Amino acid sequence: MLNIVFLGNFEVPYSSENHHAKSLESLGHTVEKLQEKKAGSTEILNKALKSDLFVWVHTHRWQTPGSRSMTDVLKELKAAGIPTMTYHLDLWFGIEREKDLKNDDFYTNIGHFFATDKLMCDWFNENTQVKGHFLPAGVYDKECYIHQEYDPYNFEHDIIFVGSKGYHHEHKYRPELIDFLKSTYGKRFLHVGGDGDTGTVRGHELNRIYARSKIAIGDSLNINFNYPYYTSDRLFESTGRGGFTIYPRIKGLEEYFKDENEIVFYEHGNLADLKNKIDKYLLDGVSRETIRLNGHERTKKEHTYVNRWASILETLNIK
Repeated sequence: MLNIVFLGNFEVPYSSENHHAKSLESLGHTVEKLQEKKAGSTEILNKALKSDLFVWVHTHRWQTPGSRSMTDVLKELKAAGIPTMTYHLDLWFGIEREKDLKNDDFYTNIGHFFATDKLMCDWFNENTQVKGHFLPAGVYDKECYIHQEYDPYNFEHDIIFVGSKGYHHEHKYRPELIDFLKSTYGKRFLHVGGDGDTGTVRGHELNRIYARSKIAIGDSLNINFNYPYYTSDRLFESTGRGGFTIYPRIKGLEEYFKDENEIVFYEHGNLADLKNKIDKYLLDGVSRETIRLNGHERTKKEHTYVNRWASILETLNIK
């Protein structure tokens, strides 16, 4: 089993880094967690030199303290034969943080960059020494279950959207989508989120909301509605937590779920198409609940972070 040093944000229990670390531990590996912004570069280097793998999930604009630069740390690890990598769930191209690719040496010195954006991985491989690997997001396996209050004949909510309305300013569709759902369905619609009807909801209670709702609407930052092979983790969170999910049709997502069998896709940005799909499945409860359960089973089998990290370690071929 591997000894892994992991630098990231572990201060909040729901961070992706915590889910990744726990997934690695469930695979039998030892993970030493270091908090970015607090752990110093010399400490990081000394611990990583004794490891089998150094993982760094770097947060936008955060800096590591210490007299030694993290660029030098990465170079020293490379010279010592210690593989370095990251696994990011974010999008860079087409939004403000794209500037990071030129302004932060992290993006040209990390050894392997696993990312949910295929075009970004292609860019790494074509323009840098970094090895880019396309890998979709997933869901934490311990949160991948259908709440015990799920009842296919009794629901509290007809339609929900989980997530913030105040999103990236480059994605103006999100507020339009939520306003449309609210104006069209009124009290039948619930916006779950910090700037929504419920405030922030996480953990077991979020699984309950998904299970007690007929339809969950998804969304992902999709530049001009034609950006392929990228989705946020909401796709897997929604299906994994037991939601019947209507989601934007984005090129590449058909590899993860079968349309109208495990999920329902609609033409992104086409609110008339979305309404038609919503109205259809509000009435067709038999098909809706079959799709809900099929999508959940597919997610539980193939799309957890245990699956993703097993794939990462296989790609790195670390023994």
